[in-house]
Amino acid sequence: MSKVLILEDEESIRSFIVINLKRNGFEVLEAADGHEALAKLQSVPDIDIALLDVMVPGIDGFEVCRRIRETNERIGIIFLTAKVQEQDKVYALSVGADDHVSKPFSPTELIARIHSLLRRVNVYRESSTKVTFTSGPFTLDLISKQFKRGGQLIELTPTEFSLVQYFLENENSPLSRDQLLDHVWGKEYMGDPKIVDVNIRRLRQKIENNPSEPMFLQTVWGFGYKWKGEGQ
Repeated sequence: MSKVLILEDEESIRSFIVINLKRNGFEVLEAADGHEALAKLQSVPDIDIALLDVMVPGIDGFEVCRRIRETNERIGIIFLTAKVQEQDKVYALSVGADDHVSKPFSPTELIARIHSLLRRVNVYRESSTKVTFTSGPFTLDLISKQFKRGGQLIELTPTEFSLVQYFLENENSPLSRDQLLDHVWGKEYMGDPKIVDVNIRRLRQKIENNPSEPMFLQTVWGFGYKWKGEGQ
């Protein structure tokens, strides 16, 4: 049974989410403020998904997300927010979120997003075959779930890991935004397709010497992106 933590200070909204998650077979933990959420994440280390509201008492959702990502790249994070400004959506992803759902939302949409993210989390955590990808200074190990550059570990979220794996499986081949969206987020994904570009920018911050002039994760103008390997 997958475990989901909900950080939401409005009891009516939190109860509505809890009921629908339990109906769909999830084990649910609740938090009404940022401090409580962080305490539960520390005391229950095997939480699979965190649903974070932004405007909560004490530590806001953005800061909770940042603190989670300081020590945990394996948990899936979805923001639940009434904020609709583009910069807020982008900021949520930039601090480590995997997805965002704008209020008001339907239970069907939320459950679909959670299942989509769970698939990426489970792929990140489990693998039945030993496969290692090597490209230039980079290695990606599907067993240990480690991505390294020159032997130096680079921490990736489950979504970032899925992206890197897909790029390395298709080294030097251009991949469209739609291909990336379908493969990583799933064909049923109902969110903003710009989530691809935000995650690419975040990846570049981790792997490139100069993210504004990427050597490895390159833009194919008018189409999408490609991972540039050696000799290309």
